[in-house]
Amino acid sequence: MSRTFTDPATITPARVRLSLFVLAIGSFGIGTTEFVAMGLLPNIAADLLPDIYAVDPSQANAHAGWMITLYALGVVVGAPTIAAAVARWSRKSVLFWLGVSFTLATVATALLPSFGGVLVARFIAGLPHGAYFGIAALVAAQLMGPARRARGVSLVMLGLTISNIVGVPLGTVVGQQLGWRAAYLLVAVIFAVSTIAIALVVPRFPGNREQTIRRELRVFRRAQVWFALGIGAIGFGGFFAVYSYLTPLATEVAGAAASTVPWLLATMGVGMTAGNLIVGRFADRNLKAALYIAFFSMLGVFIVLYFVASILPLLFLFVFLTGAASSGLGPVVQTRFMDVAGDAQSIAAALNHSAMNIGNAAGAFLGGLVIAGGLGYLAPITVACVLTTLGILIAATGFLVEKRERRLA
Repeated sequence: MSRTFTDPATITPARVRLSLFVLAIGSFGIGTTEFVAMGLLPNIAADLLPDIYAVDPSQANAHAGWMITLYALGVVVGAPTIAAAVARWSRKSVLFWLGVSFTLATVATALLPSFGGVLVARFIAGLPHGAYFGIAALVAAQLMGPARRARGVSLVMLGLTISNIVGVPLGTVVGQQLGWRAAYLLVAVIFAVSTIAIALVVPRFPGNREQTIRRELRVFRRAQVWFALGIGAIGFGGFFAVYSYLTPLATEVAGAAASTVPWLLATMGVGMTAGNLIVGRFADRNLKAALYIAFFSMLGVFIVLYFVASILPLLFLFVFLTGAASSGLGPVVQTRFMDVAGDAQSIAAALNHSAMNIGNAAGAFLGGLVIAGGLGYLAPITVACVLTTLGILIAATGFLVEKRERRLA
């Protein structure tokens, strides 16, 4: 990789588009590795926890959900620490080495024989997740310019949503036919391709040479950063409480065959892609309104989903709507972090993914908890309603505090 930094003004529109596409390939791989376990929970549980699965499959599925939780916790730990540590580095170099880390950790997931070893590998695989999205968002913002930041972020996130149309269903089919480990080897190949493409295509932008870890961590002194963390962590938890247990919801509640699950996951992905593109454009015009629209849409969809999940055609419809309503929250909260973080942009861009994956961990854990408690596979939808309502209250409180601060300034 060249050590000469690129002037954004000299980058051609074609290279901008190609660079955004390459960054989206990385996010496609991340989305696939993060969500493919949700379509393969019974397969993973039967292979890694055979004794528990033979006695009580629901308990084994709940325990297999720890893979989702541990990955999410890795994101929570890695996003702020890695982003703060590499703020001074070339952003292209950071993205390249994060890609290498993803590839190796995903190979380890596929090869380690024990449940405990796989959990450790998933935690390690989660560490570079938030830093990748954070740095990729900053590169996208530089490529697109100040007036189109949210759209640039949404285009990078497009890979994440498309992974739910193609990557996750494909990984689920591969996992069902060839074993769940084959699905993770497929993901490792995607990461290897994206890492090579980053090295070849993405412009070399400098980091902030004056920034230090200590200066980056000062972002936590800002009250609005904590409100943004709460919006993402609690609000997104509702989505993950539903998504993490979508497979048993389909097979046990709606009575669908296992072969239906990839199509249901693809439907979720189509909804996520649509919501991401629509809200990403709207957020550049009115961030606050976009946030509320996403949240209230999520809450309404979850309430109806609880009552219609046993009817397969309606399950498909409301899974699509769940994806559309929920995915719009990503670029909105990402842009909000960038607005309230001052000069600590590297860590702010990564914090969104810490927040989302606190939500991932919390949603998967609480959803598994109510299932393990014998409340059934509809119970995570109730958890989703509670978490989404809390997210709305946190957002409203944050905006009120911000309004008061401006009045007093």
